[in-house]
Amino acid sequence: MSVLTYKEYSGRFEYDPEADIFHGQVMNLTDIITFQGRSIDDLKQALADSVEDYLEFCAEEGKTPEKPYSGRFNVRLSPKVHQRIALEAARDGVSLNNWVAGALEKAVAELHA
Repeated sequence: MSVLTYKEYSGRFEYDPEADIFHGQVMNLTDIITFQGRSIDDLKQALADSVEDYLEFCAEEGKTPEKPYSGRFNVRLSPKVHQRIALEAARDGVSLNNWVAGALEKAVAELHA
């Protein structure tokens, strides 16, 4: 399965050889946004069109559109790991939040290097 992104909305898609079409759905929303196309270019345009339709629909209904990611999430750690991370952050002279965000950014960059 592959992923395309338009604005902050990411959609998974796959190819259906029987129907000879790509089809996908925007991820991480309770609202459902789907898209389809016969080529990757068609699929990119269909994702953009579907997201724009969704945003317009929400505006017409007076509804706040869902955002796939808020940039916030909670992580449960053992007290020992929490303490070790806090000490590392203090040694680096940054907040615990900034230290963890930096460590995660570095880990993701290494995965895709």
